[in-house]
Amino acid sequence: MTDDAAALRGAAAPNGAPEAAAAPVLSAPRVRRLPNRRRAAGLALGAAVALALVVIAGALLGPAAQATDFAAKNLAPSWAHPFGTDWMGRDMFLRTLAGLSTSILVGLGAAVASSLIALALASAAALGPRWADGAVSWLTDLMMGIPHIVLLILISYGLDKGFWGVTIGVALTHWPSLARVLRAEILQCRASGFVAVAARLGAGPVSIALRHMAPYVLPQFAVGLVLLFPHAILHEAAITFLGFGLPPEMPAIGIILSEAMGYLSAGMWWLAVFPGAALVACVLLFDSVGAGLRRLVDPASAQE
Repeated sequence: MTDDAAALRGAAAPNGAPEAAAAPVLSAPRVRRLPNRRRAAGLALGAAVALALVVIAGALLGPAAQATDFAAKNLAPSWAHPFGTDWMGRDMFLRTLAGLSTSILVGLGAAVASSLIALALASAAALGPRWADGAVSWLTDLMMGIPHIVLLILISYGLDKGFWGVTIGVALTHWPSLARVLRAEILQCRASGFVAVAARLGAGPVSIALRHMAPYVLPQFAVGLVLLFPHAILHEAAITFLGFGLPPEMPAIGIILSEAMGYLSAGMWWLAVFPGAALVACVLLFDSVGAGLRRLVDPASAQE
């Protein structure tokens, strides 16, 4: 037996029994690692389920979050009250869940409306006449030149604040970036070869839009919609904190943080730390959903 053959079959074990060695593997897969697309889909689905549970729990626990108990006011975090209690004896854990539920609903409505506005304007700019493209481009530049928070405060205050005022204000101020992306995607799709072939084969504009352009733009639209959620939630919390958003009787993270500012100097740190951390966690969950969808629809990053 040659040395090469002995190396392939393996050396004898310490007790003298021959032990067959496995064939050398040059590139072995990572057995414990899920496929990239499956892992991305699992993370996005898990984050979406967690957010849905927060919304449902906040809606169900809304009345309990408003219950007051002056005998248990200003209590530090404990097993009975994980987030402590406020100056009226309200449980901060329940208030945080109710506030997150309200903020998520505002962000969801605003993001959906803003995405639809972006899709409509991008379609008009890319498929309409030249004057429509110029008008949409001018409007987009105008909206992006005004600070979001200032325009959002003006719109919310003009609509008498409240749930719908904040939702409409966020929806009308967050569409420009997505509109630019969708316009570029629609123009690229219109200039592609398969659209030209479909037109020469006799397909009408409606058929081309539904069968070719809609599937081409839908992934970018879905990812853009999901990525608008964190911005909508943060801006809702910001203007509510400043007093131009949701009313004080409605539980929301911005209201909770705004009310907590007057008690931080008294050492009641839990009134702001836990709601703020919960808001950051929700934003990170939304970011996980967007990152997962982006990996699923982007061929360049699907196998990273």
